[in-house]
Amino acid sequence: MKQIEINTSKRVEIIDITNRVEELVEGNGIAVIYTPHTTTALIVNEAESGLLEDIVEVLQKLIPRGAGYKHDRIDDNADAHLRACILGNSLVIPVENGRLVLGTWQRILFVELDGPRRRRVYVKVIE
Repeated sequence: MKQIEINTSKRVEIIDITNRVEELVEGNGIAVIYTPHTTTALIVNEAESGLLEDIVEVLQKLIPRGAGYKHDRIDDNADAHLRACILGNSLVIPVENGRLVLGTWQRILFVELDGPRRRRVYVKVIE
């Protein structure tokens, strides 16, 4: 298994990690991409800046910070956990000849929901 280190700089941000993942894959099979943090997520979508801002805004509207969640009694980040539940923590992407099989505009996006922090993403190709 291989690992990517990510240093985030904002509480909520989306970082395109496609190139970093592609550097780690080889052969043919499927790549499993996984984040072990309960307040991060991985998604596949277009990395256009306006869309990334839209995603952040929609998450904030759907699950607002400080809305009286019970978990906030512990460390005031229930919104981050709830957003991560909706988005998911792993992806499976085909690999062919050492390349990720993605659509024209598809990118692998790491979603920080409780930063800034130092994060990890694991990548494993299963042949």
